[in-house]
Amino acid sequence: MPFIGLGLHFLLAIYCAVHALRNGQPMYWLIILFSFPVLGSVVYVLAIMLPHSRVQRQAGRALRAVGQALDPGREVREAREALDTTPTAQNQMRLAAALLAAGQLDEAATCYQQCLQGPFANDADVRWGAAQVDLLRGQAGSCLAHLDVIAERAPGYRAEAVSLLRARALAAQGQHGDALRELDAAVARFGSFEAKAERTIWAWQRQHPQAAHWQQELDLQQKRWNAHTKQLNAALLARLQAVRPR
Repeated sequence: MPFIGLGLHFLLAIYCAVHALRNGQPMYWLIILFSFPVLGSVVYVLAIMLPHSRVQRQAGRALRAVGQALDPGREVREAREALDTTPTAQNQMRLAAALLAAGQLDEAATCYQQCLQGPFANDADVRWGAAQVDLLRGQAGSCLAHLDVIAERAPGYRAEAVSLLRARALAAQGQHGDALRELDAAVARFGSFEAKAERTIWAWQRQHPQAAHWQQELDLQQKRWNAHTKQLNAALLARLQAVRPR
């Protein structure tokens, strides 16, 4: 029995090691995972895998929304102070993310460009933030370029979110066939409300014959939601309502 437990621990370490390699994590994680297979795997899951999970992202969005409502400029202000005090690449990345969340897109774009010129030029978080900013600023081609880098260097990074952003960028460039294929693939792979909603938004914008049917599926799903779930998806529902015929 002890040998079985030990084998499971090493299998978990191997799983985490594969995740680290596929997502471009630093090589020291491999040393930690195989030197301390139990503790190392637990630390890796908590530090790397959970922060990129859907639940964690949704919780993070909810917490940021509350903080934004109470003090709209707090995160940007604190990020600026941190960068002024300690001008590191990490603080530069923090400011860029804060500016994006605050909707200060031009300054966020400048900040991300500075991040891309430093040691974190290929960091998936930096590329992800830059891709979001570029799409919001109407630069779909640049957004797709960032997503291509993520796909090459960290193929498992935010797989669903990257797919949905790619679909929106393709649609913005008028590549609607490619956009629909990306959306269909995301719905088939993840089956989430977000993926289905993004496809329905695209469908209403293009007057696609399936739009009403897909909308009906979303409406039925929302009937089972509680107030907290509706709040978490408020921004997505607002986008959906904006394109839905009245």
